[in-house]
Amino acid sequence: MTTEKNIILNHQEITNKIRRIAYQIYESNVNETEVILAGIDQNGYQLANELKTILENISDIKPVLCRVIIDKKNPLNPIETSIKSEDYKNKSIVLIDDVLNSGTTLIYGVKHFLDVPLKQFKTAVLVNRNHKKYPVKADFKGISLSTSLHEHIHVNLTTGKAEAYLE
Repeated sequence: MTTEKNIILNHQEITNKIRRIAYQIYESNVNETEVILAGIDQNGYQLANELKTILENISDIKPVLCRVIIDKKNPLNPIETSIKSEDYKNKSIVLIDDVLNSGTTLIYGVKHFLDVPLKQFKTAVLVNRNHKKYPVKADFKGISLSTSLHEHIHVNLTTGKAEAYLE
C-alpha cells in the first residue's frame, strides 16, 4: 500500500501562520515585559524559537525560550524544563507544540507548569486536530483540521522547506 502525502500547509503558509500566532501572543501580553515561550522538545521548541524571533522584531516584550522535555510514550514520567521554576513563577507562559492530536502531551505539559503560580497561561499549536482525548484547547492555532483517527499529521520545520502534511 502506498502512503499518500497531502500537503496541508506549505512553507509560505507556515511562515504566515507563525507570524499571526506571534502577533496573537503579543496582543495577549501587551502589558507584559517578558513572556516565557515553553516549546515542547523538538518541533514545539523549534516553533517557539521562530516565535521568539518574530516577537523580538514586533514588540518590546522580552521572549524567554524554555525547552520542555516530555516522554510522549510515558507522559507520567517526570517532565524537565531548561529553566528553573523560579524563572517562570508569576510570569506569562505560552506552551507551544507543533500538532495538537489527542491532547495528551499538552495536558501533561500544562499540569507541570501549574505547580507554581503563574500570571497567565496560554497554549499555541501550528496544527490543531479535532480528535481530543483530554479537555485541552489551543489558545493560538495556525489551522484546525477534522481528520480521521487513522490519519497522521507530520510537520517539518526545516528552514526553507517547512511543510505540514497528512498521511
